[in-house]
Amino acid sequence: MSYNVRYNDEVEKDLKAFNPAQKKQIKKSIEKFSENPLPKNEGGHGNPLGNKQGRNLTGLCKITLKKMGVRIVYKLIRTETSMQIIVIAARKDEEVYKIAEKRLNQ
Repeated sequence: MSYNVRYNDEVEKDLKAFNPAQKKQIKKSIEKFSENPLPKNEGGHGNPLGNKQGRNLTGLCKITLKKMGVRIVYKLIRTETSMQIIVIAARKDEEVYKIAEKRLNQ
């Protein structure tokens, strides 16, 4: 069963920072993960997050595209079988986690 993927307006802005080839790869990875976005400890593909440098990101998971230097943070909405993309950003200096925390608390 594939989960529905939902993007918010902020994520659409995140995607604008990438060129068309990168956008295609990012969306392809998200589509692959949506087939089983559960955390790895539940038999899925997602890498669960917890506390990252004092930020409580419990309940979120990440997709890491190492060759592109990109992280995607998402949240499973289990009652609706949806996954909400929280942020897509470069993997530098843990910035993606700062943005995820900020957006999660809004």
